[in-house]
Amino acid sequence: MAAHNPKWLTLSSALAVAIIFASTVYFWRRKSRGGKDARIQELEDSLMNALEKCAAERQGRIKAQQALRKALVQQNSESCDSNSYPMAPIAVIQSCFSTRNGTPRQPLLVPLARACLKFDSARVPPASLEGLEGYSHCWILYVFHLNTDLEKLWKHPSQSKFKAKVRVPRLKGERMGVFATRSPHRPCPIGLTVAKVESVQGQTVLLSGVDLVDGTPVLDVKPYLPYCDSIGEATVPEWVKADNLLAVASVNFSQGFSDGLANCWPIVEKRSLYTSQHEFQGLIKQVLSWDIRSVSQRSQPHNSIIKSGLKNHDGDEISGNGSEEVSTSSDNVVYHLILEGLDVSYRIDCNSNVVVEKVSRLSQNQIANKINSNT
Repeated sequence: MAAHNPKWLTLSSALAVAIIFASTVYFWRRKSRGGKDARIQELEDSLMNALEKCAAERQGRIKAQQALRKALVQQNSESCDSNSYPMAPIAVIQSCFSTRNGTPRQPLLVPLARACLKFDSARVPPASLEGLEGYSHCWILYVFHLNTDLEKLWKHPSQSKFKAKVRVPRLKGERMGVFATRSPHRPCPIGLTVAKVESVQGQTVLLSGVDLVDGTPVLDVKPYLPYCDSIGEATVPEWVKADNLLAVASVNFSQGFSDGLANCWPIVEKRSLYTSQHEFQGLIKQVLSWDIRSVSQRSQPHNSIIKSGLKNHDGDEISGNGSEEVSTSSDNVVYHLILEGLDVSYRIDCNSNVVVEKVSRLSQNQIANKINSNT
């Protein structure tokens, strides 16, 4: 009979053993998984406790920092009667513009305008610049260090005689509220500009399209982000759009200019930001394509010449602002532009045609005098 069939008994025994083995495996798997679940829960609890402790420590650190800052501000307020913050330049600009006169009024107007942004190694580790080369442009926050009224900022506000309105070139000298302009004469002499990033070499950044004078202290550098920094629907007052008031009709060079530049070029070539005198001449043309004269010079350009008493290497006197005025004809009004230590003299007629006459070299002392002559 089938019940006594040895083959059937063997199959039944094997089935029983399989069932027992499967049950044993299932039991141990559940036990093992239960152990793992407990371990995971223990780790999650530990992590949560650590995060809570970290958050508490962070809150305590923030409160301590706020208390310290409040105490420092109070101390500074009692000592100099003004609040201050721990800010210092982190870099300096080496620019093609030796003086304020001729430095563009806005960035990117002169594409050939170059500068080196040199960081202070004591304040800025080299790793701070990693990744900057991936951006085409950057924002630069800087100090208007050549303002002639900086000493007013150290006085009490009631004695500073701060001017709420400034003369605007596009309004032909009419005044506008300082915060509606980009005048360098502000309650806090901080400037904001944008420049093209040409390259990053160690702790030096080569820039172009700059409107910064040589020696400008830099407070910070930030990458330019088109998706949030460029506002397509932004609007400006009508007087801001009047670019044609500052554009000249033409820029031409005299016959002897190239020879004069060729004589000067070997002296400045090694420290120049430009690879050739032809490229440097292109810079001159771009700069003078905009009327760089002051409002007072443009309002009375052809009945007086302003003399500063400063002479270049050729013995010619360099005109400037704030000195004796001498009557002369329109053909004799000569203006000067200082680029990379070279004195570029030019004339501009009543139809805004510019003729660049010659170029000569200035000594470091003469450049320093020029910087301090309010031009």
